[in-house]
Amino acid sequence: MTQITILGGTGYAGSHIAREAVSRGLSVRAFSRSVPETPIEGVDYVTGDVQDAATLTAAVTGTDVVVVALSPRGGQEGKVAPLIARLAAEAEAANVRLGVVGGAGSLLVAPGGPRVVDTPDFPDAVKPEAFEMGEALEQLRTTPETLDWFYVSPAGGFGAWAEGEKTGTFRIGGDILLVDEEGKSEISGADFAQAIVDEVVTPAHSRTRFTVAY
Repeated sequence: MTQITILGGTGYAGSHIAREAVSRGLSVRAFSRSVPETPIEGVDYVTGDVQDAATLTAAVTGTDVVVVALSPRGGQEGKVAPLIARLAAEAEAANVRLGVVGGAGSLLVAPGGPRVVDTPDFPDAVKPEAFEMGEALEQLRTTPETLDWFYVSPAGGFGAWAEGEKTGTFRIGGDILLVDEEGKSEISGADFAQAIVDEVVTPAHSRTRFTVAY
């Protein structure tokens, strides 16, 4: 049975990933600062500070894949990219695959750019978060070839404010923002989670970023 460990397993993306993974028979362990009020049946919740070295070592122990679903907000500003760099070293040493849930800000709007975060309409309030997760991606690209990692950017419209439903139908892209015929870029939490668990179960992307959208 595949073992997946999720850092930030009680957040929006993390909880969706945990629920999808359990439904598909994976062994799921979720690290978070506290146990959720409504835990997902079948998930092994572990509380702890993910910034703690011992927690990172524990996260890569006895697992096949570690997925980071943390956002640099709520007191974590400036801390997530360095954490991912540290975790990458731990994962490489343990021969564990590493997945990172990023944002849409680092995607390109067209081949050659610009990035979504650099467009005029991108909200100033979330630029620091977008820049930090973009930095995390660039750090992963410089890691040793022996580290098997993947980085997933959701569509532009992704979050608790755009929950959506599970359709089981979506597109997979690379570094370019995917939009539909109306110019919208959207993905539900459940479908995004399905794409990530698909990647965990049947790896198709190694040492690269992919994106998910309708």
